[in-house]
Amino acid sequence: MSDSKFKIIAGLGNPGKNYARTRHNIGFLVVEALASKSRLTIDKSRFDSEYVKARIKGKEVFLIKPLTYMNKSGFPIHKFASYYKVGMEDIIIVHDDMDLSFGKIKIVKSRGHGGHNGVRSIIDAFGKKDCIRIRVGVGHPGSGSTKDVTGHVLGHFSPEEIKILDHCIDSARDACLHILENGVTSAMNLINTRR
Repeated sequence: MSDSKFKIIAGLGNPGKNYARTRHNIGFLVVEALASKSRLTIDKSRFDSEYVKARIKGKEVFLIKPLTYMNKSGFPIHKFASYYKVGMEDIIIVHDDMDLSFGKIKIVKSRGHGGHNGVRSIIDAFGKKDCIRIRVGVGHPGSGSTKDVTGHVLGHFSPEEIKILDHCIDSARDACLHILENGVTSAMNLINTRR
């Protein structure tokens, strides 16, 4: 992380009650968990986002939920970053990932979007890909049709998934905290090697 005055942790998801507890919204759930750990609620609005400012691990952090729908997430995050002069390497994006089994966490930095529309939107908005991403596994439906994939990510968690959901959210939250405290390389070494 560089020395921008602020850091941004943005969870990706879709606004509205219909999407609240769906796999695609796991990013929202993780930033909400970060807020509640600091005894805060994400209840302020600016730049098409809900946000709260928190002091976490000695850093000033904006916890952000873009409200533009997943495939346009990049624009509100970019507006926030421009306004508060936050460098892209000081932004952590938390998002669902179908290429990882449910509950698996992987941290990547400066990587392509891997077919994720929210991440693609962020790379498009910034014109580069220097952010840190926490990929939270939501598993894959198995078959290849777009309809199945969409149904899967916009679907609710299965009873089996619900059993480990809190643990999964806590792991992703802790990954964010580890990055803030010890930097991304240390976090990658710790988390990406876990079985």
